[in-house]
Amino acid sequence: MWYTLIGEDHPDSLSARLAARGDHLARLNLLKEQGRLLVAGPNPAIDNPEPGAAGFSGSVIIAEFDSLAEAQSWADADPYLAAGVYRQVTVKPFKRVLP
Repeated sequence: MWYTLIGEDHPDSLSARLAARGDHLARLNLLKEQGRLLVAGPNPAIDNPEPGAAGFSGSVIIAEFDSLAEAQSWADADPYLAAGVYRQVTVKPFKRVLP
C-alpha cells in the first residue's frame, strides 16, 4: 500500500538539512530503484522553488510499503530526523486515485 510521510522541520534547520541531504536522498533513491517511490520533495518556507536562506518547512514523501508499521519504521530511520531537521514525522495510508 502507499503511504504519505510528512516531515515538519524545526525552525532554522537549513544547515542541518543540507548536511544530511546526501544520506536522505540515498534512501529515497533506493525506494525509486525498487519502484516504490511515487513522489518526494521539500516544502519551501516561502512561495519560491528556491527559497534560499528561508529554507524549508518540511517534506512530503509518498512511497509504497508492506504495512503502516514498515512505513513508520522507515520514517523513524530518516537521516533528517536523526540530524534534527524534522521536529515531527506523520505517516498516513494513502489511496492513489489519479493519475
